[in-house]
Amino acid sequence: MKHLLDIQSIEVGDIHQILSRAKDFKDALASGRSCEDILSGKVIINMFFENSTRTLTSFQMAAYRLGAQVINWQVSSSSTKKGETFSDTMECVAGYHPDAIVVRHEEFKAPYTVKKIVDCPVINAGDSWRAHPSQALLDVFTMQENLGDIAGKTIAICGDVAHSRVASSNVEILGKLGARVHIVAPDSLLPNMSKHTHVETFNSLEDGLVGCDVVMMLRNQKERMEAADVPDDVEYFHAFGLTQERLARANEDAFVMHPGPMNRNVEIADDVVDDPVKSKIFEQMANGLPVRMAIFEWALK
Repeated sequence: MKHLLDIQSIEVGDIHQILSRAKDFKDALASGRSCEDILSGKVIINMFFENSTRTLTSFQMAAYRLGAQVINWQVSSSSTKKGETFSDTMECVAGYHPDAIVVRHEEFKAPYTVKKIVDCPVINAGDSWRAHPSQALLDVFTMQENLGDIAGKTIAICGDVAHSRVASSNVEILGKLGARVHIVAPDSLLPNMSKHTHVETFNSLEDGLVGCDVVMMLRNQKERMEAADVPDDVEYFHAFGLTQERLARANEDAFVMHPGPMNRNVEIADDVVDDPVKSKIFEQMANGLPVRMAIFEWALK
């Protein structure tokens, strides 16, 4: 049984398989070809204990595009609001024998808990600050579409790295695929990266963007940090916001990514987000659909 719990637990061959099928699905979607026979008859439950727009919608759409039926479990109307434990909730759901469960939860390694209880593939849609593997896969898919092979390329990940599960999973997948990573953040948001030999850290955008092929910005995860961790938004933008002037420090053909949601003019300037050549942000968001289709097929076929 295949699970997508984090990047560490899947092989490079699985990564390549998912990315290759994502390209097939993207081409199929563009040409209007139906893929609804692939998971016809399957039932997938989306269990999101945290808010989501892009991830939840794209997982739901991916399941529909493959012909599966979807149940969106709502935490706001669930028995967890009556005091039921997470484990008891999952025991209950396991009894209905879904074909796959997609789970997002604030607890560290929550999908591993789910895996122990249910008898179906578990797909991690984000847990605590630890992991967001489907986001890392779609990020790399976007990079490959624009760069080709990313081995030897340099990717800057900038902003609140300390609290970002996107950053954590991207560091892992980029290392597995042979890329170099520049982590750029103020000291208060810069985690210890010493165990990663492919990572170099910087506390200045001007320095950290030099030689980079991709610049990925991250929002400040204020829901996971102390107020003292960052200055106010205006001060942060002046010190660490991505402007066209700062972007010019990267390689000439470098492009910009952001997993969303964006805080415009906090970590990234309006004219960078809307740059018709440099910004791949909305392309990146759209790639969540074919990549998550590929994840479902990989896990369920």
